[in-house]
Amino acid sequence: MSDEVMKAPAIAAINLTKVYGSGNTEVIALNDVSLTVGRREIVALLGPSGAGKSTLLTAVGLINPPTSGRIEIGGRAVLEGERALVDLRKFRRENLGFVFQKANLIPFLSAVENVQVAMEINDVRPRQARKRAMDLLEYLGVSDRTGNLPDALSGGQQQRVAVARALANNPMLILADEPTAALDSFRGRQVMELFRKVAHEHDAGVIVVTHDQRSLDVFDRIVEMEDGRLRPHKEAQVAGH
Repeated sequence: MSDEVMKAPAIAAINLTKVYGSGNTEVIALNDVSLTVGRREIVALLGPSGAGKSTLLTAVGLINPPTSGRIEIGGRAVLEGERALVDLRKFRRENLGFVFQKANLIPFLSAVENVQVAMEINDVRPRQARKRAMDLLEYLGVSDRTGNLPDALSGGQQQRVAVARALANNPMLILADEPTAALDSFRGRQVMELFRKVAHEHDAGVIVVTHDQRSLDVFDRIVEMEDGRLRPHKEAQVAGH
């Protein structure tokens, strides 16, 4: 990876607007939202239901393009409004990682195979993919569960495998949508601390949508959405300060 890419922010979203419908049915889901997240930075995104959090996440995740605005990832412009400037599917596979409320693991694949397959679809050789998958599962503390199918894993273990899968292709940006909603407070905090570890040790920017107020000290920065707009969180505290 070039020095220029390493120095650039993981994500720069500039003046994003997302409008659904028109006329009397028009809904502005994002209203001139700008957000920059650096490499090795983990950011919490808070806000009530309907505030626009998931819309923002799917926009910067190149799944649901904004109506207008610009998205740069690793210093490279990838979207100008709804106009793609790169092959979005290929770019997403190679540079982004996703973790959701449910781990969404493939039920008939083992833990290691769930991580391995994320690399094989990017043409990584099976032996190389399996070694990296095993290394990631060890890094995330589930090396003793590599051969287990998802239904033999606890909720926390499944999310660790999902984080390993998100890391498989060494992404610049990891996006997590309510990743601890189905976990108890202890396992939820463990997963949040994993995201912090991943951000700081893997040179990734991480954005986590969460309602969990118990782990906000884990984050480097906290922002909040309300009515499609972004603002600093009033009670934000920078972790480690």
